[in-house]
Amino acid sequence: MHRALPAVRLRVPTHEDAFAWHRIFADPDVMEFHGGRAAELSVYEELTARQRRHDAELGFCLWTMVDGADRVIGFTGAQPWERDWGPTGEIEIGWRLGREHWGKGYVTAAAHQTLERVRATGVRDVVAMVDARNTRSTAVTRRLGMRLAETFPIPASDREGHCYRLVL
Repeated sequence: MHRALPAVRLRVPTHEDAFAWHRIFADPDVMEFHGGRAAELSVYEELTARQRRHDAELGFCLWTMVDGADRVIGFTGAQPWERDWGPTGEIEIGWRLGREHWGKGYVTAAAHQTLERVRATGVRDVVAMVDARNTRSTAVTRRLGMRLAETFPIPASDREGHCYRLVL
């Protein structure tokens, strides 16, 4: 039996969202597969500015995720993979969610919206890069219908990254 997904809204990140993201991502559990701790506030200020540019230029970005009570709870969206390892040049979907909202279906609901929006821009397929140990994100990729396509060593760590792919 499938449960109903929660109401979630995606919007282009504002400058103020940098402060919310910084606060939400200060939780070590949230950042377990992203370096273990939140970045400096300035990193989130630059990230939200970059996402506004992506939305204007590409029609998609890492959108701020807002719950039914209009609270910022994380981000979900898509952006070009710009690292020199992994699926360089591909469009990656991704998500990060505040700990108190885990296990409620927010990421799955928001990721489905992301796929619809990205498909509408003409993108033909997307990838999701997931730390091999991140079982929660791996479960989301499965719920989206993604399939494991490749594995990559994650630079500066002893970890393996899994690249999941979905043809839109």
